[in-house]
Formats: sequence, structure tokens, C-alpha cells
Amino acid sequence: MKTVRSPFFFRWFNSDYLVCDFPKKEKVIYLTFDDGPVPEVTPITLEILRKYEAKATFFLVGDNVRKYPQLFDNLIAEGHSIGNHTFHHLNGWQTPPGAYLEDVTHCDEFFSTHLFRPPYGRFTPTQYLLLRKKFRFVLWSVLTNDFNRNTSPEECLDLTIRNTKSGSIVVFHDSLKALEKMRYALPRFLEHFYELGYSFTTIPD
Repeated sequence: MKTVRSPFFFRWFNSDYLVCDFPKKEKVIYLTFDDGPVPEVTPITLEILRKYEAKATFFLVGDNVRKYPQLFDNLIAEGHSIGNHTFHHLNGWQTPPGAYLEDVTHCDEFFSTHLFRPPYGRFTPTQYLLLRKKFRFVLWSVLTNDFNRNTSPEECLDLTIRNTKSGSIVVFHDSLKALEKMRYALPRFLEHFYELGYSFTTIPD
């Protein structure tokens, strides 16, 4: 069975410091993208969002911003918001707290934000305590599985639609690995919820 929802223990955290969704009566969805920007994918992602007049929050890898500053500028110019996704896309479970903090701080040298998403959703209690002084951890309520080689584009779309509701934080990936499934599922996902009267907005920094 594919994981779609965030692990239940994330709900134990204080929502001032870590969120998985924003429960709302209004028809609002918080669309997010991880791992960009990359030249082969980000322009496609932006084109789809532009077509549906949707705004999103991009959790960016610092080294990609360093290499592709124009793509970063394009994200900002089109009204999307940004979050820190570490400089080297580190796995928190495999990285000492000091080195993890240093990597996140290095990313912060290229753009400033108070939003942070740990790659793979993996972090330790010590890393959390160190980073919550500056950042709000933004996890997810719907993981699209667009990165999973065992998920078809059709299944990616179905999983995402079935699990999304008002206030959901939905994670797609702005990466080569996810491109095929993201390019198929994202426009259909947007069209489905727009027809139901939903809007797509950024996560407030």
C-alpha cells in the first residue's frame, strides 16, 4: 500500500512550529512542490500553474537555486512562495544535527524564508528543536507519489484526488524523477478541483 497521508505522529507537534494541513471551511488547497528548481521541469510546472491561475509553494534545494538563479527569479515573479528544503537535499536521519543545521543555514544564504520542509519528511528531535527557532516545519496531508516508480500516472492522479480536501497541503515534485507523473496528474488535478469551486494559494511565510 502506498503512503499518501503524513505519519500520524506529526500531529503531536505544536502547530505553531509544524503543520500538515490548514483545516478550513473555505474551498482552499495548498499546493506544494519539492526539490526544484531544475531547467528540464520547473518551466513546465510553471506553465501548468499559469494556465489554471494557481499559486503554489516551492520547497527549494539551495544548490539548485545557486545553479539556476533565473528559475528562482521566475518563481518569485509569478507570485509563488518559497521554502527551504536544505542545500544538499539531506536525509535528516542520516545527518548529525550540527551538519544538518549548517546545511539548512547555507541554503538560507541564497533566499530567505521561514518555511522549511525536511527532505523525505525525515528529521530528528534535536534537528527540530534547533530549527524551529527560525522555521515553521511544513509537512503534508497528501503525498502524490509522483516520485514512486511503481505508481502509474493514472494512479498518482487517483490517489491525490481521493485524499485531498479543503485545507490539504499536497506535495508534488519539481524533479526529473517525477516529471512524467506530475505532467499527467497536475493539470487534471487542478481542473477537477477548480470545477468544484476550489482555489489554490500559497502557504503564508
